[in-house]
Amino acid sequence: MNSDKNRVAPKIWLITGCSTGFGRALAEAVLQKGDYLLATARKPEQLGALIELYPETAKAVRLDVTSPQDIQAAVDSAIATFGRIDVLVNNAGHGLIAALEEVSDDDIHQFFETNLFGALRLMQTVLPVMRQQGSGHIVNMSSTAGLVGFGGSSLYCGAKFALEGMSEALAKEVEPFGVKVTLIEPGAFRTDFNGRSLAAAKQAIDAYAGVSGASLQWFKEMDGQQPGDPAKAAQAIIQAVESSHPPMRLALGTDAMSLIQEKLEWVKTDLDAWQQVTVSTDYPKHVNYAK
Repeated sequence: MNSDKNRVAPKIWLITGCSTGFGRALAEAVLQKGDYLLATARKPEQLGALIELYPETAKAVRLDVTSPQDIQAAVDSAIATFGRIDVLVNNAGHGLIAALEEVSDDDIHQFFETNLFGALRLMQTVLPVMRQQGSGHIVNMSSTAGLVGFGGSSLYCGAKFALEGMSEALAKEVEPFGVKVTLIEPGAFRTDFNGRSLAAAKQAIDAYAGVSGASLQWFKEMDGQQPGDPAKAAQAIIQAVESSHPPMRLALGTDAMSLIQEKLEWVKTDLDAWQQVTVSTDYPKHVNYAK
């Protein structure tokens, strides 16, 4: 068998948030398999060791996803360095444990800038490149919280639910151009999400101690004990990208599978229970105006 014939051509990846967590694990995995990478982080010096290992196939640039200028510069750098972008991974973001009543307007604005609008702007900036190529794959890091609402995580769920809806619609918009979209929905993985990347309400309200307060305590206690392995998640994402029929949604972890199945059953239960009311709101199919 001729191994050259069966070798998959290297892909060009642009991944946000490569300094730690899923972003770092995925960055290492794509470089180990021989692909090319524009690795981005707010502090690109944190990527020095990674770039030293792969000086011919990796480049690090600064990217704060809240900065439109940084976004354009990163995309331009990828094109100038590698000539194309095959895969965009919107990974940068952080968690926030707070009930809706516990967050300020500034909290809301800053959180959505990082966790939603940054991904939106990156997609808008990369899409013309992918359309011109006639190919590409956008991978958006969502969460189980993109399908399941958790008390004490109103903003986080809101951002991820919005990313899910936007991605699902986008997939239909760009399919004619050969561009694919996949949502990644992890459960609990051993990243720094539960530690450094997790923010809490600045002004906690005592009445929510049993909700957001308890949720924050749970996240802290689970830190380092999460069942998910980021390295295995990285391989699963690569497998999805390399598939000729990639999934629209890829849940990662047995906990994610269980929670999403429960959510789907809950939706179906309500839909079935209220079916008569649902269908009763249509206009009659045959209206007799003579009466």
